[in-house]
Amino acid sequence: MKPSPTRRRLLLAGSVAGSAAAAGWALRPAPTGAPHGAYFQALAQALNSADASAPRMVIDLERLLANAALVRQQVQASGLHLRLVAKSLPSLPLLDRLMQATGTQRLMVFNLPYLLTLAQERPATDLLLGKPLPVGAARQFYAAFRGDAAALASRLQWLIDTPARMAEYRALARTLGQRMRVNLEIDVGLRRGGFADAQALATALRLLKEEPLLEFAGLMGYDAHLAKLPGLPGVRASAQAHAREVYAAFKAQALQALGLQDGPQFTWNAAGSPTYHLHDGQGAANEVAVGSALVKPSDFDLPALAPLRPAAFIATPVLKAAAFSLPFGVQGISQAARWWDRNQALGYFIYGGQWLADPASPEGLAPSSLYGTSSNQQVLVGSGAQALQVNDTIFLRPRQSEAVLQQFGDLLVVAGGKAAERWSVLPAQP
Repeated sequence: MKPSPTRRRLLLAGSVAGSAAAAGWALRPAPTGAPHGAYFQALAQALNSADASAPRMVIDLERLLANAALVRQQVQASGLHLRLVAKSLPSLPLLDRLMQATGTQRLMVFNLPYLLTLAQERPATDLLLGKPLPVGAARQFYAAFRGDAAALASRLQWLIDTPARMAEYRALARTLGQRMRVNLEIDVGLRRGGFADAQALATALRLLKEEPLLEFAGLMGYDAHLAKLPGLPGVRASAQAHAREVYAAFKAQALQALGLQDGPQFTWNAAGSPTYHLHDGQGAANEVAVGSALVKPSDFDLPALAPLRPAAFIATPVLKAAAFSLPFGVQGISQAARWWDRNQALGYFIYGGQWLADPASPEGLAPSSLYGTSSNQQVLVGSGAQALQVNDTIFLRPRQSEAVLQQFGDLLVVAGGKAAERWSVLPAQP
């Protein structure tokens, strides 16, 4: 006996509903996660021995020095000099260790407080401003500097980006009777400022040439855009060739206008962590700047930097661990979330949070988009495969080094499986 049309429709609907349910069930996220691997387990044990009961910034000294050795080797092979970027390595002991490891005394500085500190406490360093400061900052520097300002002039380069700023610095030099070396920022394609055309550069060079108290020190052409361009055929190669051509043209113009011959006394600065590897010594630059790559936050996970390893992590303890639940009144949503996504089964409230960082270990942890963020006790959710308990350590990887490295007090330096040193940090500054 054949089923009636109505019964056939019911059977078909039931079959479709069952198939949809099965398909939906198959789309559930698979549980992920694992306990700390050997590397992070060793870091956690080192922190336990140091009684690190609050969030700390951990520096892996062995990785740091390995990164420094590799960068030094790469830069030396190109015949260029290396300049360390202080804002990305904001700690005097950290800079000291890296200057020793890389064999350089050249530093790039981006703000007045760091400039004062380095000029006074590290008198052997060669200092180049990494951004043009308002002339008022330069005035404050000379008023506050306690040392031989005349001797300092030979190792300090102020950055100039417009004819107007050149005129302001010329007026300051005259007022103070102070010799000042100036480096000119040029736009090699980033479009973030600096001299972009020959006419503006010619005006600035004329002002410079007419003022005996101002001395030409070189050029700076930052080319970080080369690493961020889309990987379309020919785009990056074209932009790199353009950057080299512009730099070479501006360099030739400056030397000719000032009646100078090229030599090692000039600073032809280029690059940054994302692009230092692109400079092979065949262009106009004679030095490259590197900072963040030496500790390698996640923003620098670029193919060309793959040989460098992350050397800085935020370590913070677990304060609370329980089944993930939203506040009373909407707890049903979290029950549904736990049922649907087994990676939201447990919630771990950590000490602090909302940093520019992402969970690194144990695997499979993530911030809760349902609960939201907190700088006091952020919740991270996981499947439970992480095997975390209260007081265990969670590691996060910073996305950048400047500012983030300074949020936790002294850097906790780990070497040989132990917390070996504590390095003070410089105050956070824009």
